[in-house]
Amino acid sequence: MTIDELPPATDQQPGVDRFRQLMSAFPTGVVVVTAVDPDDRPHGMTCSSLASVTLTPPTLLVCLRADSRTCNAVVGRGTFAINLLRAEARPVAELFAAPVADRFGRVRWAPSPHGAPWLVDDAFAMAECRIRDTVEVGSHAVVFGEVTAVSQEPAPPLLYRMRRFSPWCQQDHGAPTRRTMTRRGRKRDR
Repeated sequence: MTIDELPPATDQQPGVDRFRQLMSAFPTGVVVVTAVDPDDRPHGMTCSSLASVTLTPPTLLVCLRADSRTCNAVVGRGTFAINLLRAEARPVAELFAAPVADRFGRVRWAPSPHGAPWLVDDAFAMAECRIRDTVEVGSHAVVFGEVTAVSQEPAPPLLYRMRRFSPWCQQDHGAPTRRTMTRRGRKRDR
Protein backbone atom coordinates (compact mmCIF):
# COMPACT_ATOMS: atom_id res chain seq x y z
CA MET A 1 0.00 0.00 0.00
CA THR A 2 1.29 3.44 -0.84
CA ILE A 3 0.49 6.73 0.84
CA ASP A 4 -1.83 7.55 -2.07
CA GLU A 5 -3.88 4.40 -1.39
CA LEU A 6 -4.61 5.25 2.25
CA PRO A 7 -8.18 6.30 2.98
CA PRO A 8 -8.60 9.99 3.74
CA ALA A 9 -8.21 10.99 7.39
CA THR A 10 -11.28 12.18 9.26
CA ASP A 11 -11.76 14.11 12.45
CA GLN A 12 -13.97 11.33 13.82
CA GLN A 13 -12.60 9.04 16.49
CA PRO A 14 -12.54 5.35 15.59
CA GLY A 15 -15.10 3.20 17.38
CA VAL A 16 -14.15 0.75 20.11
CA ASP A 17 -14.16 -2.22 17.71
CA ARG A 18 -11.93 -0.45 15.18
CA PHE A 19 -9.47 0.61 17.89
CA ARG A 20 -9.41 -2.92 19.35
CA GLN A 21 -8.72 -4.30 15.86
CA LEU A 22 -5.85 -1.85 15.39
CA MET A 23 -4.20 -2.70 18.71
CA SER A 24 -4.68 -6.46 18.30
CA ALA A 25 -2.55 -6.33 15.14
CA PHE A 26 0.47 -5.34 17.24
CA PRO A 27 2.11 -8.41 18.84
CA THR A 28 3.21 -8.08 22.45
CA GLY A 29 4.68 -10.24 25.16
CA VAL A 30 2.38 -11.56 27.86
CA VAL A 31 2.87 -10.51 31.46
CA VAL A 32 1.14 -11.33 34.71
CA VAL A 33 1.28 -8.32 37.02
CA THR A 34 1.29 -9.41 40.66
CA ALA A 35 1.11 -7.72 44.04
CA VAL A 36 0.09 -8.43 47.60
CA ASP A 37 -2.56 -6.33 49.27
CA PRO A 38 -2.13 -4.74 52.72
CA ASP A 39 -3.45 -8.01 54.24
CA ASP A 40 -0.71 -10.00 52.41
CA ARG A 41 -3.16 -11.68 49.98
CA PRO A 42 -1.73 -12.19 46.47
CA HIS A 43 -3.43 -10.64 43.44
CA GLY A 44 -2.57 -10.78 39.75
CA MET A 45 -3.86 -10.19 36.26
CA THR A 46 -2.74 -10.89 32.71
CA CYS A 47 -1.48 -7.78 30.99
CA SER A 48 -0.15 -7.07 27.51
CA SER A 49 0.33 -3.34 28.12
CA LEU A 50 3.93 -3.17 29.30
CA ALA A 51 6.55 -0.71 28.09
CA SER A 52 10.00 0.45 29.02
CA VAL A 53 10.02 4.15 29.96
CA THR A 54 13.61 5.06 30.81
CA LEU A 55 16.92 3.40 31.68
CA THR A 56 17.94 5.94 34.31
CA PRO A 57 16.37 5.18 36.69
CA PRO A 58 15.16 1.89 35.17
CA THR A 59 11.41 2.45 34.85
CA LEU A 60 8.58 0.64 33.11
CA LEU A 61 4.85 1.12 32.86
CA VAL A 62 1.87 -1.20 32.95
CA CYS A 63 -1.78 -0.41 32.27
CA LEU A 64 -4.24 -2.00 34.69
CA ARG A 65 -8.02 -1.83 34.96
CA ALA A 66 -8.51 0.84 37.60
CA ASP A 67 -11.37 -1.04 39.29
CA SER A 68 -9.48 -4.36 39.57
CA ARG A 69 -8.34 -5.93 42.83
CA THR A 70 -4.86 -6.21 41.35
CA CYS A 71 -4.68 -2.48 40.70
CA ASN A 72 -5.95 -1.79 44.23
CA ALA A 73 -3.26 -4.11 45.65
CA VAL A 74 -0.53 -2.49 43.53
CA VAL A 75 -1.51 1.03 44.58
CA GLY A 76 -2.25 0.03 48.19
CA ARG A 77 1.16 -1.61 48.71
CA GLY A 78 3.16 0.70 46.43
CA THR A 79 5.04 -2.24 44.90
CA PHE A 80 4.36 -4.87 42.25
CA ALA A 81 6.07 -7.44 40.05
CA ILE A 82 5.87 -8.26 36.38
CA ASN A 83 6.16 -11.93 35.43
CA LEU A 84 7.10 -12.39 31.75
CA LEU A 85 5.46 -15.64 30.71
CA ARG A 86 7.20 -18.55 28.99
CA ALA A 87 5.93 -19.74 25.60
CA GLU A 88 4.25 -22.74 27.20
CA ALA A 89 2.41 -20.71 29.87
CA ARG A 90 -0.75 -20.04 27.86
CA PRO A 91 -2.99 -21.75 30.50
CA VAL A 92 -1.59 -19.38 33.13
CA ALA A 93 -2.21 -16.34 30.91
CA GLU A 94 -5.80 -17.48 30.42
CA LEU A 95 -6.23 -18.18 34.14
CA PHE A 96 -5.07 -14.71 35.17
CA ALA A 97 -7.24 -13.13 32.46
CA ALA A 98 -10.40 -14.91 33.69
CA PRO A 99 -12.61 -13.93 36.62
CA VAL A 100 -11.36 -16.77 38.85
CA ALA A 101 -11.42 -16.25 42.61
CA ASP A 102 -8.29 -18.14 43.73
CA ARG A 103 -5.84 -17.90 40.84
CA PHE A 104 -2.82 -18.40 43.07
CA GLY A 105 -4.24 -21.68 44.38
CA ARG A 106 -3.94 -23.08 40.83
CA VAL A 107 -0.29 -22.18 40.10
CA ARG A 108 3.03 -22.66 41.83
CA TRP A 109 4.34 -19.35 43.12
CA ALA A 110 6.67 -18.04 45.77
CA PRO A 111 7.37 -14.67 47.32
CA SER A 112 10.22 -12.92 45.57
CA PRO A 113 13.13 -11.55 47.62
CA HIS A 114 11.08 -8.37 48.17
CA GLY A 115 7.74 -10.13 48.74
CA ALA A 116 5.96 -9.90 45.38
CA PRO A 117 4.29 -13.05 43.98
CA TRP A 118 6.63 -14.73 41.51
CA LEU A 119 5.21 -17.37 39.15
CA VAL A 120 8.25 -19.60 39.42
CA ASP A 121 7.23 -22.29 36.90
CA ASP A 122 5.59 -20.05 34.33
CA ALA A 123 7.70 -16.89 34.13
CA PHE A 124 11.11 -16.79 32.49
CA ALA A 125 11.74 -13.32 33.89
CA MET A 126 10.47 -11.27 36.78
CA ALA A 127 11.02 -7.65 37.76
CA GLU A 128 10.05 -6.08 41.04
CA CYS A 129 8.98 -2.45 40.95
CA ARG A 130 8.25 0.43 43.29
CA ILE A 131 5.54 2.83 42.11
CA ARG A 132 6.88 6.16 40.87
CA ASP A 133 3.55 7.54 39.64
CA THR A 134 0.07 6.59 38.48
CA VAL A 135 -2.13 8.32 35.92
CA GLU A 136 -5.79 7.46 35.36
CA VAL A 137 -6.83 7.36 31.71
CA GLY A 138 -10.39 6.28 31.03
CA SER A 139 -11.04 2.88 32.62
CA HIS A 140 -7.35 2.17 33.30
CA ALA A 141 -4.50 3.28 35.52
CA VAL A 142 -1.10 3.75 33.93
CA VAL A 143 1.32 2.64 36.65
CA PHE A 144 4.95 3.73 36.40
CA GLY A 145 7.28 1.43 38.31
CA GLU A 146 10.95 1.89 39.08
CA VAL A 147 12.60 -1.52 38.75
CA THR A 148 14.31 -2.56 41.98
CA ALA A 149 15.22 -6.19 41.19
CA VAL A 150 15.32 -8.50 38.15
CA SER A 151 15.52 -12.27 37.76
CA GLN A 152 15.80 -13.71 34.27
CA GLU A 153 16.72 -16.89 32.41
CA PRO A 154 16.86 -17.47 28.64
CA ALA A 155 13.58 -18.89 27.36
CA PRO A 156 11.14 -18.17 24.54
CA PRO A 157 8.26 -15.84 25.51
CA LEU A 158 4.51 -16.17 25.09
CA LEU A 159 3.08 -13.63 22.63
CA TYR A 160 -0.36 -12.12 22.10
CA ARG A 161 -1.55 -10.96 18.68
CA MET A 162 -4.91 -10.83 16.91
CA ARG A 163 -6.53 -11.75 20.26
CA ARG A 164 -4.66 -15.07 20.36
CA PHE A 165 -1.76 -16.44 22.36
CA SER A 166 1.15 -17.99 20.50
CA PRO A 167 4.74 -19.01 21.25
CA TRP A 168 7.77 -17.15 19.96
CA CYS A 169 8.91 -18.91 16.79
CA GLN A 170 12.63 -18.08 16.84
CA GLN A 171 14.79 -21.17 17.35
CA ASP A 172 17.88 -19.57 18.94
CA HIS A 173 17.08 -17.77 22.19
CA GLY A 174 20.63 -16.80 23.07
CA ALA A 175 22.55 -13.67 22.20
CA PRO A 176 22.64 -12.76 18.53
CA THR A 177 25.70 -13.94 16.65
CA ARG A 178 28.05 -11.26 15.33
CA ARG A 179 29.58 -11.87 11.93
CA THR A 180 33.17 -10.70 11.60
CA MET A 181 35.64 -10.78 8.75
CA THR A 182 38.71 -12.98 8.99
CA ARG A 183 42.07 -11.90 7.52
CA ARG A 184 41.27 -13.79 4.32
CA GLY A 185 37.93 -12.00 3.88
CA ARG A 186 35.73 -14.89 5.02
CA LYS A 187 32.91 -14.33 7.45
CA ARG A 188 33.14 -15.99 10.83
CA ASP A 189 30.62 -16.21 13.69
CA ARG A 190 31.71 -14.83 17.05
